[in-house]
Amino acid sequence: SSGINAEYGIHPVAGRMPGQLNVLLAEAGVPYDVVLEMDEINDDFADTDVVLVIGANDTVNSAAEDDPNSIIAGMPVLRVWKAGQTIVMKRSLGVGYAA
Repeated sequence: SSGINAEYGIHPVAGRMPGQLNVLLAEAGVPYDVVLEMDEINDDFADTDVVLVIGANDTVNSAAEDDPNSIIAGMPVLRVWKAGQTIVMKRSLGVGYAA
């Protein structure tokens, strides 16, 4: 009603085991039709105003595509850096595998 479209993008290896985040979102009452796989949502980021990233490092790291010397070079990532603004929320300051 307020013109806001919210979608949820999940990286295939996010969470402790495959599908864990899908289950958590379902338990929270998030409708399945707004939960998108990485290949479904990546093209939308360029037209997105704000992205909220919760608890991710390598799964949203542009070095996977931009830095051939990165330890995560070639890994598929959510291209959140293409959005107007990206906010990352983490519980630790750990750098992930890309350090």
